[in-house]
Amino acid sequence: MRYLSIVLVLFALIATPTLAVEPDEMLSDPVLEARAREISKELRCVVCQNQDIDSSNAGVARDLRLLVRERLVAGDTNDEVLAFIQARYGDYVLLKPPFKPSTYVLWFAPSFLIFLVFVLGWRVLAVSNRTRSSHTLTREEEAYADQVIKNYQKGDRE
Repeated sequence: MRYLSIVLVLFALIATPTLAVEPDEMLSDPVLEARAREISKELRCVVCQNQDIDSSNAGVARDLRLLVRERLVAGDTNDEVLAFIQARYGDYVLLKPPFKPSTYVLWFAPSFLIFLVFVLGWRVLAVSNRTRSSHTLTREEEAYADQVIKNYQKGDRE
Protein backbone atom coordinates (compact mmCIF):
# COMPACT_ATOMS: atom_id res chain seq x y z
CA MET A 1 0.00 0.00 0.00
CA ARG A 2 2.85 2.33 0.82
CA TYR A 3 4.50 1.71 -2.55
CA LEU A 4 1.22 2.34 -4.32
CA SER A 5 0.87 5.76 -2.72
CA ILE A 6 4.47 6.64 -3.67
CA VAL A 7 3.84 5.59 -7.25
CA LEU A 8 0.61 7.61 -7.39
CA VAL A 9 2.41 10.71 -6.10
CA LEU A 10 5.17 10.26 -8.68
CA PHE A 11 2.61 9.89 -11.48
CA ALA A 12 0.81 13.02 -10.28
CA LEU A 13 4.08 14.96 -10.36
CA ILE A 14 4.92 13.67 -13.82
CA ALA A 15 1.43 14.39 -15.18
CA THR A 16 1.39 18.05 -14.18
CA PRO A 17 1.84 20.40 -17.12
CA THR A 18 5.16 22.12 -17.38
CA LEU A 19 5.39 25.72 -18.41
CA ALA A 20 8.00 26.85 -20.85
CA VAL A 21 8.33 30.30 -19.32
CA GLU A 22 11.94 30.71 -18.32
CA PRO A 23 13.07 32.69 -15.27
CA ASP A 24 14.76 35.37 -17.37
CA GLU A 25 11.42 36.08 -19.10
CA MET A 26 9.46 36.67 -15.89
CA LEU A 27 8.60 40.17 -14.78
CA SER A 28 9.53 41.35 -11.31
CA ASP A 29 6.05 42.81 -10.76
CA PRO A 30 3.76 39.88 -9.81
CA VAL A 31 0.63 41.68 -11.04
CA LEU A 32 2.10 42.25 -14.50
CA GLU A 33 3.43 38.68 -14.57
CA ALA A 34 -0.04 37.34 -13.75
CA ARG A 35 -1.51 39.44 -16.58
CA ALA A 36 1.20 38.19 -18.95
CA ARG A 37 0.34 34.58 -18.07
CA GLU A 38 -3.33 35.27 -18.61
CA ILE A 39 -2.67 36.76 -22.05
CA SER A 40 -0.23 33.96 -22.95
CA LYS A 41 -2.93 31.35 -22.41
CA GLU A 42 -5.04 33.05 -25.12
CA LEU A 43 -2.27 33.07 -27.74
CA ARG A 44 -1.39 30.12 -29.98
CA CYS A 45 2.19 29.23 -30.80
CA VAL A 46 2.41 29.71 -34.56
CA VAL A 47 4.85 26.79 -34.83
CA CYS A 48 3.20 24.26 -32.50
CA GLN A 49 -0.14 22.58 -33.05
CA ASN A 50 -2.84 24.02 -30.77
CA GLN A 51 -0.48 24.87 -27.92
CA ASP A 52 -0.51 28.17 -26.07
CA ILE A 53 2.70 30.19 -25.97
CA ASP A 54 2.95 29.75 -22.21
CA SER A 55 3.60 26.01 -22.56
CA SER A 56 5.57 25.99 -25.81
CA ASN A 57 9.35 25.70 -26.03
CA ALA A 58 9.52 27.04 -29.59
CA GLY A 59 11.64 30.10 -30.25
CA VAL A 60 8.69 31.98 -31.73
CA ALA A 61 6.67 31.32 -28.58
CA ARG A 62 9.50 32.75 -26.48
CA ASP A 63 9.58 35.84 -28.69
CA LEU A 64 5.82 36.24 -28.29
CA ARG A 65 6.06 35.85 -24.50
CA LEU A 66 8.73 38.54 -24.41
CA LEU A 67 6.64 40.78 -26.68
CA VAL A 68 3.61 40.38 -24.38
CA ARG A 69 5.68 41.36 -21.35
CA GLU A 70 7.26 44.26 -23.24
CA ARG A 71 3.84 45.64 -24.19
CA LEU A 72 2.58 45.25 -20.60
CA VAL A 73 5.58 47.13 -19.22
CA ALA A 74 4.88 49.86 -21.81
CA GLY A 75 1.44 50.28 -20.23
CA ASP A 76 -0.86 48.47 -22.67
CA THR A 77 -4.04 46.82 -21.44
CA ASN A 78 -4.67 43.12 -22.00
CA ASP A 79 -6.95 43.88 -24.97
CA GLU A 80 -4.39 46.23 -26.50
CA VAL A 81 -1.67 43.56 -26.23
CA LEU A 82 -3.91 40.98 -27.88
CA ALA A 83 -4.90 43.45 -30.61
CA PHE A 84 -1.24 44.33 -31.26
CA ILE A 85 -0.22 40.68 -31.62
CA GLN A 86 -3.31 39.85 -33.68
CA ALA A 87 -2.50 42.72 -36.05
CA ARG A 88 1.01 41.36 -36.49
CA TYR A 89 0.28 37.61 -36.79
CA GLY A 90 -3.36 37.47 -37.86
CA ASP A 91 -6.37 35.71 -36.37
CA TYR A 92 -4.59 32.35 -36.34
CA VAL A 93 -2.49 33.41 -33.35
CA LEU A 94 -5.60 33.55 -31.14
CA LEU A 95 -6.71 30.29 -29.55
CA LYS A 96 -10.29 31.59 -29.78
CA PRO A 97 -10.44 33.41 -33.12
CA PRO A 98 -13.17 36.03 -33.63
CA PHE A 99 -16.37 35.06 -35.42
CA LYS A 100 -16.15 36.89 -38.75
CA PRO A 101 -16.25 35.92 -42.45
CA SER A 102 -12.51 35.33 -42.71
CA THR A 103 -12.62 32.81 -39.84
CA TYR A 104 -15.84 30.97 -40.76
CA VAL A 105 -13.73 28.04 -41.95
CA LEU A 106 -12.16 27.72 -38.50
CA TRP A 107 -15.57 27.76 -36.84
CA PHE A 108 -17.57 25.57 -39.23
CA ALA A 109 -15.00 23.10 -40.59
CA PRO A 110 -15.17 20.66 -37.64
CA SER A 111 -18.98 20.42 -37.77
CA PHE A 112 -18.94 20.13 -41.56
CA LEU A 113 -16.32 17.35 -41.44
CA ILE A 114 -18.30 15.40 -38.84
CA PHE A 115 -21.43 15.75 -40.98
CA LEU A 116 -19.49 14.68 -44.09
CA VAL A 117 -18.12 11.57 -42.38
CA PHE A 118 -21.62 10.67 -41.18
CA VAL A 119 -23.11 11.06 -44.68
CA LEU A 120 -20.29 9.12 -46.34
CA GLY A 121 -20.55 6.34 -43.76
CA TRP A 122 -24.29 6.15 -44.28
CA ARG A 123 -23.83 5.98 -48.06
CA VAL A 124 -21.21 3.23 -47.81
CA LEU A 125 -23.47 1.16 -45.54
CA ALA A 126 -26.49 1.72 -47.79
CA VAL A 127 -24.57 0.68 -50.91
CA SER A 128 -23.09 -2.39 -49.24
CA ASN A 129 -26.53 -3.48 -47.97
CA ARG A 130 -28.06 -2.94 -51.39
CA THR A 131 -25.40 -4.98 -53.19
CA ARG A 132 -25.50 -7.71 -50.56
CA SER A 133 -29.28 -8.12 -50.69
CA SER A 134 -29.57 -7.87 -54.50
CA HIS A 135 -27.11 -10.70 -55.15
CA THR A 136 -29.18 -13.88 -54.95
CA LEU A 137 -28.29 -17.26 -56.43
CA THR A 138 -30.19 -18.83 -59.31
CA ARG A 139 -31.65 -22.33 -58.90
CA GLU A 140 -28.77 -23.79 -60.88
CA GLU A 141 -26.19 -22.02 -58.69
CA GLU A 142 -27.94 -23.20 -55.53
CA ALA A 143 -28.02 -26.78 -56.80
CA TYR A 144 -24.33 -26.60 -57.70
CA ALA A 145 -23.45 -25.15 -54.28
CA ASP A 146 -25.42 -27.92 -52.54
CA GLN A 147 -23.60 -30.52 -54.62
CA VAL A 148 -20.19 -29.03 -53.74
CA ILE A 149 -21.07 -29.01 -50.04
CA LYS A 150 -22.27 -32.64 -50.15
CA ASN A 151 -19.11 -33.73 -51.97
CA TYR A 152 -16.98 -31.89 -49.43
CA GLN A 153 -18.80 -33.51 -46.52
CA LYS A 154 -18.37 -36.97 -48.10
CA GLY A 155 -14.64 -36.32 -48.38
CA ASP A 156 -14.44 -35.56 -44.63
CA ARG A 157 -16.05 -38.88 -43.69
CA GLU A 158 -13.69 -40.99 -45.71
